[in-house]
Amino acid sequence: MYRLDPRYGPAPGAVMAAGWRAVAAHLPEGPSTVAVDGPPSVDFPRLVARLTAELAATGVRVATLDVTAHHAPPEEVRRRTDDGTGDPYYRALADNPLTDLFDALPWPDPPTDGLLLVHGPGAALVPHDRLWYADVPKRHAEAAVAAGHGHHLGLPGEPGDLRRLFYIDWPMLDRHRDTLAPRVDAWLDTQDPEHPVYLDGPGLRATLRALARRPVRTRPYFNSTPWGGHWAQRVLGFDPGARNTALGYELIAPEAGVLVGTGPALQAEIPFQLLCVLHPHQLLGPDVHARFGTSFPIRFDYLDTVDGGNLSVHCHPRERYMRERFGWPYTQHETYYVTRGGPGGRVFLGLREDADVELFRKEIEEAAQDGVPMDPEDHILTFPAEQGRLFMIPAGTPHASGAGNVVLEISATPYLYSLRFYDWLRPDADGNPRQLPYEHGLANLDTDRRGDSVARDLVQEPRRLRSGDGWHEDVIGALPEMFYEVRRYALDAGAVADDDTAGRFHVLNVVAGEGVEIRTAAGDLHPLAYAETLTVPAAVGAYRITARDGAAQVVKALVRPLAAAGRAGRPGPSRRDAGR
Repeated sequence: MYRLDPRYGPAPGAVMAAGWRAVAAHLPEGPSTVAVDGPPSVDFPRLVARLTAELAATGVRVATLDVTAHHAPPEEVRRRTDDGTGDPYYRALADNPLTDLFDALPWPDPPTDGLLLVHGPGAALVPHDRLWYADVPKRHAEAAVAAGHGHHLGLPGEPGDLRRLFYIDWPMLDRHRDTLAPRVDAWLDTQDPEHPVYLDGPGLRATLRALARRPVRTRPYFNSTPWGGHWAQRVLGFDPGARNTALGYELIAPEAGVLVGTGPALQAEIPFQLLCVLHPHQLLGPDVHARFGTSFPIRFDYLDTVDGGNLSVHCHPRERYMRERFGWPYTQHETYYVTRGGPGGRVFLGLREDADVELFRKEIEEAAQDGVPMDPEDHILTFPAEQGRLFMIPAGTPHASGAGNVVLEISATPYLYSLRFYDWLRPDADGNPRQLPYEHGLANLDTDRRGDSVARDLVQEPRRLRSGDGWHEDVIGALPEMFYEVRRYALDAGAVADDDTAGRFHVLNVVAGEGVEIRTAAGDLHPLAYAETLTVPAAVGAYRITARDGAAQVVKALVRPLAAAGRAGRPGPSRRDAGR
């Protein structure tokens, strides 16, 4: 059964506590200064009030220092973080240090017989005796900003803006958090403001050290969008009261979290990214770390349009544009794996042979500016959404999943740059026209991906890689310009397939059957049910996949060695009739 809350036990000796009284008991009695840092999505006034009350009840004096009161004026913060482009849709990822929020840092004045709590984003920059990091998973911050009541770095009281959250706040906060991770004395999960969970710093690092050497699954969640479907609600049991379950975040490293604890009442959600920061060789592998730093380069997510609508027709930035305009060192290549194809379901992919790019531009502009409908099939090829088919989508290739499908998107990690051409004149959740950054899209459109070459190169037939007793592994998608490839295992009931990370991580997802079991050479055992995604760190080495409950199919993605990525060779035979 699909797990909504995969959970891992803390390392031996780790200290966990839940509730304000139990958390406050881990503060020193003084005299000392404790810095409590974290994102602005943390309710710091509540946190300070509750900790102060608990300490006062035990006779401990508490003074407080709010570092946000010392931030530079909002107009100055805005000037320092402006990229100068004036782009209303996207911007380069901010590279500002958190010190840019301040003209001058405050100096602490701790009481002689008590405790000083320095709190807020940047608290760790103030001299302190102990350091705590309070956190709220990013999905909560995004939801708050989308609802109009989120908070931004250095801009108190201003309405929430997703563009600022994604491209300014999060990059600044992530870098700051990552530098603190090796030395925090405690981690505090505050997503339930009445039930915080504490994990001591040494226990946090010991737990992450262990998780970087064994298979691990991040906590999944789904977002709603105007085109969203209902498959995840009906099949996986996700949020039945939601408007829809459009975007399923299985493994998107910048936002993913790992649940650590002993049960629902005692669990802390830790950013997956900290595994990459603290243990890059063990998680990613030395070669992958050398190429991508601490950025986990592959993501798995779902696009659910069952009883929903077509996605927008869009593309993603090409390599140079992504690097120079948006600040990512690698780009957003994608693939679509059709987990469920609806009757008559389609995938839009690549230009027709006779596509007139100037006419395409004219119709896009008329749709965006005057609300004139267009038919994307006049310009874009369509293919049947055949269950089990993989579609390769290099950057710059126009594409979309049609209504009625569940697509497992196996892609490069950058995920904030969908350059939409056309969105079916569909309003957003508030009834306003959806934004169409089509100029970005047209600047990146690959006009050579058209006609027969799309079916030949991007809709590949499986190529047998290896096989054993009751199982085989096929390559189902590889292109010279894409740094990762996708493979698929097919296992009969009871079959056992041997694999080895060979120094680079694998990501697995069960695409057919009830599930499988992963057993490592070190003896770690991890079940993996239908639709679940699992990261197998590079340090795991040899492991086995066993189909315990009937036949199963498992897709696997991995970073390709540089030499192999440059000589992928010609894809296998294609489905020549797919675009007709």
